[in-house]
Amino acid sequence: MKSRVRAKKFRSYRGELGEAAPNSLNREFAASQANQKWVTDVTEFAVAGKKLYLSPVMDLYNGEIVAYQTSNRPDFSLVINMLKKAARKCTGTDGPLLHSDQGWHYRMQPYKAALARYGMKQSMSRKGNCFDNAAMESFFATLKAEYFHLSDFDDIEQLNAGLRRYIDYYNRHRIKLKLGGMSPMEYRLRAVSH
Repeated sequence: MKSRVRAKKFRSYRGELGEAAPNSLNREFAASQANQKWVTDVTEFAVAGKKLYLSPVMDLYNGEIVAYQTSNRPDFSLVINMLKKAARKCTGTDGPLLHSDQGWHYRMQPYKAALARYGMKQSMSRKGNCFDNAAMESFFATLKAEYFHLSDFDDIEQLNAGLRRYIDYYNRHRIKLKLGGMSPMEYRLRAVSH
């Protein structure tokens, strides 16, 4: 018998490094259409003495991971590259509301400038309140429970490849009861066709 203990949670908060945005999402985790409300955060994985960081963006309309970036370091490029990928999924001039915690990445002026350039409105959780970003925290818990904690990895590269496969499975095949037994992509495609 082997015990799987939860590791210490990654914290991106480094003090007051810029102005925080208001909590415009206000725990309203439902969206009536795609690309209306997005959430993001960064989580950490440790394998064989090394770390891998994942920065995804989730659409609250269907729970789909619209973009993500991984890196061996939790630096600014992790988050800004994720944002560039996510912005490619938007059409039109009105971007989604993008909600995050108050991590230092999201408080930096280049991040705020990129949001403005992409027509996105910024929202942030209240300081020290993880429930304000519960949808993203729930995805991380699901990912770790269904994949990371049930697998053994030889190295970070193996984990990184596995994360790509899991996110593809999560978007295309993993059904959700709140989506009527459809996967996130099935739900979005069905809505478009009706």
